[in-house]
Amino acid sequence: MGLELRTYGDALDFLYARTTGIWRLGLDRVEAFLHSLGDPHRRLRTLHVAGTNGKGSVCATLEAVLRAKGLRTAVYTSPHLVDFRERFRIDGVPVAPERIVEFVDKWTPEVERLGATFFEATTAMAFEFFAEANVDIAVIETGLGGRLDATNVVTPLVAGVATIGIDHVEYLGATLEEIAFEKAGIFKRGVPAVVGDPDPAIRELLASHARTHGAAPIRVIYDEGGPTDVRIGASGTTFSLGKRSFTTPLLGAHQAANSAVAIAMLESLPAGLAPSESELQAGMPHVRLPGRFQRVGKYLFDVAHNPAGAAVLASTLTAIAPPKPIVAVLSVLSDKDWRGIMEALAPAVERFILTNAPTAPPSRTWIIPEPLNYARERGWNAEVSRDFDRALVRGASEGATVLITGSFHTVGDAMARLEVSPTGG
Repeated sequence: MGLELRTYGDALDFLYARTTGIWRLGLDRVEAFLHSLGDPHRRLRTLHVAGTNGKGSVCATLEAVLRAKGLRTAVYTSPHLVDFRERFRIDGVPVAPERIVEFVDKWTPEVERLGATFFEATTAMAFEFFAEANVDIAVIETGLGGRLDATNVVTPLVAGVATIGIDHVEYLGATLEEIAFEKAGIFKRGVPAVVGDPDPAIRELLASHARTHGAAPIRVIYDEGGPTDVRIGASGTTFSLGKRSFTTPLLGAHQAANSAVAIAMLESLPAGLAPSESELQAGMPHVRLPGRFQRVGKYLFDVAHNPAGAAVLASTLTAIAPPKPIVAVLSVLSDKDWRGIMEALAPAVERFILTNAPTAPPSRTWIIPEPLNYARERGWNAEVSRDFDRALVRGASEGATVLITGSFHTVGDAMARLEVSPTGG
């Protein structure tokens, strides 16, 4: 007997109750739940993507090119910005709320029996939806790490790791080497592997792990020369791979590298699924990625939530040179390296408005006096506006460009209040 849910909101309340603020990594629970569902993941052809930063961009590029080629696609990403349904998209369209209610209602007893977490339940839900829709190929983004991430039940057609950075140290380790080991856990025997990290030591480590896992063939983007002649304009990023030139609508030098990972993954697909050169070129203009240097009027939304992400955001701001003054409305989760984020952003913005995103989990809420004092000690222009709505108003009144950043919660909450569609812009 299910919950007899009446609304989409009821279903979300049940799912969010499965979040504890603590990740429980491992595959046993999700595999058991998927077996109860009839192992839908085994009926799917998938592409699997991991990385500290860049995996969302890689997934967006893979899905856009494959859909433009005429394939029926699905993509599973996390977290969402405004609506939970953003996590599951089939041919670019979020799954209907009624289908989520139906799934949660039917499978609640099994979720509770197994003690499945929020992410395990939603990952199984994604595989069920995608298999039910009979998609040609599903693009799957890892949630956390790779080796023990709930998505790692798949044996993909191709696996790719974008870049490695220090994040989630309590789960993945405190060194780049430890984190690389976890991310490389998505590489499988006999499955093509793509490595996108530009750091020579890290990419060799990832390639070594790929070899240990028996992945083949292994493509290391920067050992092949990587993207060159990178040029950033107001409407996109142009780059070369060997003698070929590409343009992605995603802005920033880092997006050339992310695109190169996606292109290598697409080229590694089997015949019939791999796009031709003309299909690659035709698909790239269709790439969209909400919340990554997304510009809407005077607002600029970016989900950068670690120092590496903030550094590429600052670099892109410098390259694009939007109208000044640039005021950053900043809210960071307390377990993130907010000092590193502020250090990266400070040279590129004129002012910080420090606030708390309403949907940030209470256990991870930013203790704002600390970053305010940190900013003042360094001579940065900063103020606190504890009310999020007032922070947005303040940013709009003071800035010619309002940068909203620091977390997915920050960007999603701002989009909801400003009535900006993550998918529509």
